Amino acid sequence: MSWFYLVIAGLFEVGFASSLKLTEGFTKLWPSVIFFICIIASFHFLEKSLADIPIGTAYAVWTGIGIVGTIIVGILFFKEPLTLWRMFFLTTLIASIVGLKFVSSH
Repeated sequence: MSWFYLVIAGLFEVGFASSLKLTEGFTKLWPSVIFFICIIASFHFLEKSLADIPIGTAYAVWTGIGIVGTIIVGILFFKEPLTLWRMFFLTTLIASIVGLKFVSSH
């Protein structure tokens, strides 16, 4: 169940990172509300995942999910560039996240 919580935490991290761009310095109400809901939920689920996952592994996977997800959101919704090198390093990051799951002692 801890890995499930960690994935949920990572998805909420994507939510708070993506909505941060839309807050315009926290001057926009609803993007700001979404940001705070997502950040609280993200840390809540991250904390729950720590019951069975070492902190270093959990933090690396959490940030990795956030990075990959936020880049994908940036490409799809904010028209950020998709280059060969960006795809290469995203693939490397995803492989690292999966690798951490398999070598985790819990």
